[in-house]
Amino acid sequence: MTLTNLVKTIVGALEEIKARDIEILDVSKMTTLCDRMIIASGDSTRQTKAIANNVAEKVKAAGGTVFGVEGEQVGEWILVDLGDVLVHVMQSAVRAHYNLEELWVQAKKISKAALSRSPERRRKEMPGDQSQQPAAEKQIEELPRPATRRRRISRPETGDSDSSGSE
Repeated sequence: MTLTNLVKTIVGALEEIKARDIEILDVSKMTTLCDRMIIASGDSTRQTKAIANNVAEKVKAAGGTVFGVEGEQVGEWILVDLGDVLVHVMQSAVRAHYNLEELWVQAKKISKAALSRSPERRRKEMPGDQSQQPAAEKQIEELPRPATRRRRISRPETGDSDSSGSE
């Protein structure tokens, strides 16, 4: 599944359960944990749980992988780890308190409208000489992302090793 298709699937699942204030952030140049971060709001714990569950189900049905879901017990802030995309489903008050958009203010925002346009249409809408763009650009955009791209920070193991870092 391509990154664009994964994001489209997620946004569709969010909108299906009436998630509000959906923000799509391109964080690929800022972190190695993921390429996209999607933040959405729900009105209650029941709705946030339903939204997160729907995202996981729709991604699985589309052939994607759900690496983990955190926060389902409480339901105020649920994180759905989809590999290249992290989805934060938060209640409005929790979202206002943590203000993730401010933490990732340097990330490029991606509009939902840009997702629905084809790569050819996006190129036509861009200003400037389009003849300079490589012909293989469309093929590259449609290539599937490798599933082995997971980058996780390993936890220190307990044992006889010195955790201070000195030898």
